[in-house]
Amino acid sequence: MTQTALAPVTGRHRHGDPLADPVFAERYRAMRARDARFDGQFITGVHSTGIYCRPSCPAVSPKPTNVSFYLTAAAAHEAGLRACKRCLPDAVPGSPEWDLRDDLAARAMRLIADGVVEREGVPGLAARLGYTTRHLTRVVTAELGAGPLALARAHRAQTARVLLTSTAMPAADVAFASGFGSVRQFNETIREVYDRSPLELRAAARVRERVAHRPRTIAPASGAVHLRLPARAPFDAAGVFAWLEARAVDGIESAGPGRFRRTLRLPGGPALVELSAGADADSPAIEVDARLASLADLPPLVARVRRLFDLDADAVAIDDVLGADPVLAPSVAARPGIRVPGCLDPHELVFRALIGQQISVKAARTALSRLAAELGDRIGADQGGVDQVGVDQVGVDRLDDSGRPGGQAPAVPAPHLLFPTAAAIAEHGAEVLRGPAARVRTIVDVARRLDSGELVVAPEREREDLRLDLLEVPGIGPWTAGYVSMRVTRAPDVLLTGDLALRNGAARLGLPGTAAELDALGSRWAPWRSYASMHLWRAASAEV
Repeated sequence: MTQTALAPVTGRHRHGDPLADPVFAERYRAMRARDARFDGQFITGVHSTGIYCRPSCPAVSPKPTNVSFYLTAAAAHEAGLRACKRCLPDAVPGSPEWDLRDDLAARAMRLIADGVVEREGVPGLAARLGYTTRHLTRVVTAELGAGPLALARAHRAQTARVLLTSTAMPAADVAFASGFGSVRQFNETIREVYDRSPLELRAAARVRERVAHRPRTIAPASGAVHLRLPARAPFDAAGVFAWLEARAVDGIESAGPGRFRRTLRLPGGPALVELSAGADADSPAIEVDARLASLADLPPLVARVRRLFDLDADAVAIDDVLGADPVLAPSVAARPGIRVPGCLDPHELVFRALIGQQISVKAARTALSRLAAELGDRIGADQGGVDQVGVDQVGVDRLDDSGRPGGQAPAVPAPHLLFPTAAAIAEHGAEVLRGPAARVRTIVDVARRLDSGELVVAPEREREDLRLDLLEVPGIGPWTAGYVSMRVTRAPDVLLTGDLALRNGAARLGLPGTAAELDALGSRWAPWRSYASMHLWRAASAEV
């Protein structure tokens, strides 16, 4: 059974047979089968015990009349349920719904995961989405079973649980890194959600570590965190790392097989992040080692890494659709769980797209490296708050596998620059950028629009609105608009038939080589044409 889109929350059926509802019946079958593919896609609320579980929970299956299904943990909390201690229902990949859907509720969930409510409150969240607070709350509650505040609270609790169980950070640091306003609020929420105190949660995790023969977590240095972010299987981590390695910008990024390292601007300041593939093939994940200027930047960092590696994609559903095409079937079999790389910084992605259009990946990398060297802020320099974290503090020497500084220096220069801001490119881009004058004018114009707020490129944008806004800018065509939409907003159904490499890949597989023919044929890959694009790019060249 494969599920590609979940219906709204299914509540309790007080009268009649709940299994008469096809949505309820489908979820109940998945729960009875303990199908782990649905973990994170919905939550099982068991009213006879007062708990909620992941679908694959090994506990005895409850009667249908005692069950409700929810799309979010917050909705289960609002129904008076607590998290199951046995299956840890939030210790799973997130729902693919928030990337697949493009409605108000889904876009709100993307921002909540990024920590916007903690930084700007619900009014700030509503303003980002272009609605009143009242309307946003009404729509989100109707769609997801809980309002923005409850959703943000559940997200804080989940972040805190991860930190408590996977790090040795002091509980007070965990509280503020998770976005709680006080230690008291943190303690009360954890006890209410998990029916345990923070220290009891940590102690239980230590017991599980000993049973599983895993080493005890080592306390990180100040400002350093180590996390494990689970991915929905199957997961082609190697493909994403290869994509990132081919496009690594000198001074900002360094990459190798199964490892990627870079600097990054976060709301609280600069950060140095190292990402690596988890070693357990049966439980795929991305390991995150980071040095942060502020621990409050942890939630936005986690959200961005999840988007970069497309960790929540419904890989089974995607492979089922693409693998049914005889032409793509061998590629799907060779690369199960293919992912569409997202981005860590939307503005940076726009400039990468503009500079990289109509030139090779290698040439684009050279141009971007030159731009970074000329206009990028050096970590540790007294520029724009970058001095808050010095080079030695963020561990530019290297993070070893436990997230602690002191390992051997990498063979390539360590990241030490931050990608240039839109303001810097608007002011000095014309002096630094090379190539056709029209392209340089477009890049500088886009930089000015981004810096002034005239053009907004962000994950919460409605995809069609963003595409049309980009097309209104002189010099931006359908390829750039589609590419930005695909990687920034996680649009799953974009087929970039204007891309020469993609058409070459299609021709190698025996598919039509013209844009019009390929576009017509691509309808059979919907709603996963972005993932089909990745297979075609892979066919075009091992480099991409």
